[in-house]
Amino acid sequence: MIGLVSATAAGRRARDRLAAAWPGAVRVYGTGGEGGADGAGTVREAVTRAFAECDRLVCFLATGATVRLIAPLLADKADDPGVVCVDEAQQYAVALLGGHAGGANDLAHAVAEALPGCRPVVTTATDAAGVPGLDTLGLPVEGSVAAVSRAILDGEPVRLVRHHVLPLPALPPNVTEATGNATEGDGGDGGCTLLVTDRAVAPGDRTAVLRPPTLAVGVGASRGAPAEEVAALVGQALADAGLSPLSVTELATVEAKAGEEGIVETARRLGVPLRTYPAGELAAVPVPHPSDAPMAAVGTPSVAEAAALLACGEGAELVVPKRKSAPEGRAAMATCAVARRRPRGRLAVVGLGPGARDLLTPRARDELRRASVVVGLDQYVDQIRDLLRPGTRVLESGLGAEEERARTAVAEARAGRAVALIGSGDAGVYAMASPALAEASADIDVVGVPGVTAALAAAALLGAPLGHDHVSISLSDLHTPWEVIERRVRAAAESDLVVTFYNPRSRGRDWQLPKALALLAEHRAPHTPAGIVRNASRPGERTTVTTLGELDPAAVDMMTVVTVGNTATRIVAGRMVTPRGYRWQESR
Repeated sequence: MIGLVSATAAGRRARDRLAAAWPGAVRVYGTGGEGGADGAGTVREAVTRAFAECDRLVCFLATGATVRLIAPLLADKADDPGVVCVDEAQQYAVALLGGHAGGANDLAHAVAEALPGCRPVVTTATDAAGVPGLDTLGLPVEGSVAAVSRAILDGEPVRLVRHHVLPLPALPPNVTEATGNATEGDGGDGGCTLLVTDRAVAPGDRTAVLRPPTLAVGVGASRGAPAEEVAALVGQALADAGLSPLSVTELATVEAKAGEEGIVETARRLGVPLRTYPAGELAAVPVPHPSDAPMAAVGTPSVAEAAALLACGEGAELVVPKRKSAPEGRAAMATCAVARRRPRGRLAVVGLGPGARDLLTPRARDELRRASVVVGLDQYVDQIRDLLRPGTRVLESGLGAEEERARTAVAEARAGRAVALIGSGDAGVYAMASPALAEASADIDVVGVPGVTAALAAAALLGAPLGHDHVSISLSDLHTPWEVIERRVRAAAESDLVVTFYNPRSRGRDWQLPKALALLAEHRAPHTPAGIVRNASRPGERTTVTTLGELDPAAVDMMTVVTVGNTATRIVAGRMVTPRGYRWQESR
């Protein structure tokens, strides 16, 4: 919950704007008997209540006043809420406290987006330098986090040792991957080490340890098994195997044990979710130690081993075979096993939009910042090069190398890296998603990031030509035979669909567009509205609204999108408008 505290009329107006933008996510703390607020009183009382009750806080107060109000409330960096201050004129959203751990940095950006003219102010060193903070990677981190982070920022040599593949974002050039098998202490030369491992190592005073999400624990238990017995068994199994509980991502068991209190409580103590599987799914998993007892009780010869392996997915390794609890003076009531996931890289296929920076989605920005490797066409890389983190490896190539780029991106992901494969518009529309997904198999994680397509960017400039059913057709016959393209154009013409032509004309392909327009003209009148948009959202943007009969193919090139309306499309005030339905159009 985000607490909102204001003290002036201007602050209340800004507060109400945020409350409207984030319904259900905020709680208003008023002052001076303000109607509608949660608890009227002094500003100090409002801040004190909000600080205690909310995860994050937005104070529409001066930073100095906010510092004085929250100073007596501070307890611990890990527990204090993130605090953002917004000035009276709503020009700045200042991340004041808990930039990373409290989420204030992200909140400052969110506030700035919600308040027109407001700018986020983030002073955290890693954010200012464009370096990922070790505590912002979404992973447990322990050891000398401050010392290693400072070394990374100061440009000191930092050794990166990975016991497991983990798709990290780009790290600066002073962080170099080391070979070897470091398990504790510093790098041996007095430098710092960033260690990625699920092993239960004791980090030295110049080592930070990132805990990858590699382990799942399968648990079986008799009815009424005490939580202490189940939890002790799991803890001892991890300790004996030299594994860190911070790398455990879930507890898994059979559906019949979903409400077993000892298992539920153990998951709570570990801070992980409890996942359950039907007995039939567990019975289908080959395990080294099947048993008749669970088969008779719940319908599967294995619970602990099968659940652990199933939770970790294809290629999982059983690192701790089934073991039983050992209570004193009675029979065991719990079993557990531990499995490790097969390392996986990550491929994000990112659509950059039509070219304008403000049409690049926030999700696309986040993926570019998350990647350690960016693969793309050289001219598209140039569009976003300034958004990449220092140390990002860029693999760029020229026109006509789409399949090569797809293979390169997939290979980098298979090596365990975080890869962004970029393309213009939407990555799934005449772009890189198709060749990349055709190349990728189930051994990597693939994320699709949608973008604003050329058709949509052009349509917004033309008016509303896509208000009813529409189709996009590429006129390039480099990969598709013209006979196929012509058949599709005829079908669109006969179906009275609005048509957007991609790749309409080049110096080597100058007859396809006139032919396609002639096919449409067999079913549409010469006065049918048509639009030509060149360089949509880019420098040199040009928009022309014309008709099917007057459209000049010579004005079209590969930087152009051509849209032809259907029989209901009209030109209204110089804009193309296709009614949402024929009945609506008839009633006008």
